Amino acid sequence: MRILLVEDDPTLRAQLRAGLQEAGYAVDEADNGRDAHFLGDTGSFDAVVLDLGLPVLDGLSVLKRWRSAGRVVPVLILTARDNWSEKVAGIDAGADDYLTKPFHMEELLARLRALIRRAGGLASPLLQCGDLALDTRSGRVTLQGQTVALTSHEYKVLAYLMHRPGAVVSRTELTEHIYAQDFERDSNTIEVFVGRLRKKLPPALIETVRGLGYRLVPLP
Repeated sequence: MRILLVEDDPTLRAQLRAGLQEAGYAVDEADNGRDAHFLGDTGSFDAVVLDLGLPVLDGLSVLKRWRSAGRVVPVLILTARDNWSEKVAGIDAGADDYLTKPFHMEELLARLRALIRRAGGLASPLLQCGDLALDTRSGRVTLQGQTVALTSHEYKVLAYLMHRPGAVVSRTELTEHIYAQDFERDSNTIEVFVGRLRKKLPPALIETVRGLGYRLVPLP
């Protein structure tokens, strides 16, 4: 899953980036509203963490522009302590949730997981496809109750597919959502990760749709 992190405070941004990456997210970042608007307008993100007090262009204006352009990516806004009017303005502008500074990283991660699940029409933090289960809270993957050991990239590919049950996902889409913008991308490596997953899971679980991509198929 790929996150756009928008925060002008360098210390807080570094802390958030580290926490997000440790949780398995690919992270792109911006420290001002102009760059944030451009990235959100041109990139493929699963969620945005957006501070409202930004230089050049404030976060509220960035959010309004995204929504006016039809961008539906889930947005979690960061607001100042006890500034209820800022929270209301953010929600009215199209934010999906808010978090008041200071906050615990665990709460931010929990809210992000919920936003990403809801965007895919999923209610439970435990994603399932037949006997395969992925717990988004712990990152644990099990097959018939037994833990499956995955590398970070194998996990990212599987998690993205499990957030889109029944949907055909192209290699390009997977590449865009498991790597940050500054990472050297190669869509051919997706085939490698899928091949490794098929060796650790029932091979037929990940179906290749010729010319289109991959789809998770629950086994009978």
